Amino acid sequence: MKYLTKVLSCVLFSSFISLTAQEGVSKSNSTYKKSEYKKSEVKKSIVNSTATSKNHQTLLAVMKATDLEDLLDHAGPFTVFAPSDLAFQKISGKSVEYLLDPENRKELKDLLTYHIVAGHITASKILKAMCRGEGKATFTTVQGDIITATMKGVDIILNDSFGNTATIVVADSKQRNGVIHEIDNVILPGKI
Repeated sequence: MKYLTKVLSCVLFSSFISLTAQEGVSKSNSTYKKSEYKKSEVKKSIVNSTATSKNHQTLLAVMKATDLEDLLDHAGPFTVFAPSDLAFQKISGKSVEYLLDPENRKELKDLLTYHIVAGHITASKILKAMCRGEGKATFTTVQGDIITATMKGVDIILNDSFGNTATIVVADSKQRNGVIHEIDNVILPGKI
């Protein structure tokens, strides 16, 4: 009975969150704010949408510096947990300028590919995976390490292996070759 109650509450919660995300309902401090990407932009690739976003110019520079721009423009599907420009400014340790230096290309590529998961993973799919995982879901990144997703209130929180967290602040920006979720912090594949 206890298991059945847990499953039913998880399913109801997932359904509610999914409907909320699909309708683009915006609430203060809520994960599911309406995406800045317009419906007509679904024909755009991850790179094209990143290039036209006011909040992701650093991410675009990282894509170009790591030569992943072509891959994220044509291949897929991919799920990109996209740090905003503000998130990149909050990286502790080394500056974005340091990471963009051509000598640090491998480190930068590891950082970017740690924010990418193969497949089209919407917020509702993340929530369903968390329900199956009793509140946790893990995803293997293109870089090869694991990102863990958990909930805090109605927010989906991503955790790296060092205890750093990022909240999905804009979910489900659908692209022709995947989906973008904007996050408020950079998560790290290793010490930077």
